[in-house]
Amino acid sequence: MLARLEEDLKAAMKGGDKRRVSTLRLLLAGLKNEKIQAQRVLTDEEVEAVLRRAVKQRKDSIEQYAKGGRRDLVDAETEELAILDGYLPKGLSEAEIESTLREVIKEKGLSAQKDVGLAMKELMARHRGRVDGKRAQQIARSLLP
Repeated sequence: MLARLEEDLKAAMKGGDKRRVSTLRLLLAGLKNEKIQAQRVLTDEEVEAVLRRAVKQRKDSIEQYAKGGRRDLVDAETEELAILDGYLPKGLSEAEIESTLREVIKEKGLSAQKDVGLAMKELMARHRGRVDGKRAQQIARSLLP
């Protein structure tokens, strides 16, 4: 994954895509810092975790800028989010999340709102990094009485 990011950075630099260049440079700097902190080469899972943090930051920024009425910054963050999303594995659809949650609820015998946490824990263990936690929690709450 790291090699792919570096190659894409070179291609973006040659192509003159300033937004992609700045986004990838920022991501690679974050990965380098993580590598220094870990004092070893990062695994693909660790690289993916850094990437997910960057995506989450962009989503939070978009939300805050939208509240503040800063359309220009929302657009910039949205572009960066689209670039970063291209490197993440495809997430589960809402139908797949609901189906998996129904399985978990049935297997574990969950029956109340207080069990949402248990359902979420199992869902996240099965599909680490491929689920939007906020959306999955909403679905879990709707499935449990």
